[in-house]
Amino acid sequence: MSSDGEPTPFEVQDLIPIIDYSLLTSGSANDHAKAVQDIGKACEDWGCFMLVNHGVPETLIQEMMDMSAAFFNMTTDEKLEFEAHGVLDPIRFSAGLNLVNPNKDTLWREYLRLIVHPDFNCPYKPPGFSELASEYVKKTRAVAMELVKGVSESLGFEASYMNRELNLDASFQLLAINYYPSHVELDVSRGLMPHTDHGLLTLLCENGVPGLEVLRGGKWVGMGGVPNAFSVLNSDHLEIFSNGKYKSKLHRTVVTDERKRITLVNPNGPSLDTIVGPSSRLVDGEKRLPRYHPMKFSEYLECQTKLITAGKNALDEIGIPI
Repeated sequence: MSSDGEPTPFEVQDLIPIIDYSLLTSGSANDHAKAVQDIGKACEDWGCFMLVNHGVPETLIQEMMDMSAAFFNMTTDEKLEFEAHGVLDPIRFSAGLNLVNPNKDTLWREYLRLIVHPDFNCPYKPPGFSELASEYVKKTRAVAMELVKGVSESLGFEASYMNRELNLDASFQLLAINYYPSHVELDVSRGLMPHTDHGLLTLLCENGVPGLEVLRGGKWVGMGGVPNAFSVLNSDHLEIFSNGKYKSKLHRTVVTDERKRITLVNPNGPSLDTIVGPSSRLVDGEKRLPRYHPMKFSEYLECQTKLITAGKNALDEIGIPI
């Protein structure tokens, strides 16, 4: 505890909710109800939580980390074969400095973004990468879809409601692999500017090197460090669909550890042609007014990319002044 009685950032990190996935999916009726309640409280109070006992094999995660490192260890020319800049390009590699704030501070990051659902895309090298990534995203998608059912129930809906309303059978899922080189490889500041994610929920897995921070009470708090757990973050379209009840979580990456950091990030959203607005069950013509304009998901993706480049927030642009 600090001298003014406030918890330190490390103590706050210890308070980040932990959800046991196994209780949501295979526990008793009481266990399931408690897990749904805990998910709702975490989404509303924190906008994030740690997910344990998720069933994705630890060996599979480690193999993905190793394969990801092998990709980024390829020559620059080999990686640039997969360079692209469009938000809907199926395979997109990029490397370089990203702007952090108006003072022109920058951070270094390399990334590989793959559209993996409804169609699966992956580089053909290193050998075995595509097969391994396919298995990994199938596992993480199953976890994400079960979590969405729990979120749906926590909002007072039936478990299948959000799936139907947002056409999640054809959902847009990414696998974004972020690579922050070690100081031996590249002696520059490494990280990612503050932002929120598109979609409903983002699942993030790290290689044991810390860096993820979330904004809590006006302070940046480290998130992670729980063995074999996913960091789960509310995303923009969960905030929109819940009409502001479950806020999208602002987060950033700051890597001070000298080792290389690798993250496997799975944003999970509705189908590209779904028009997303506040759920009709959460608004009326009197006290519960809609707080966001409906927008097609694909258009939001394009809009978000342009606004982030301009240092703006897409949610602010589509919100309806209250």
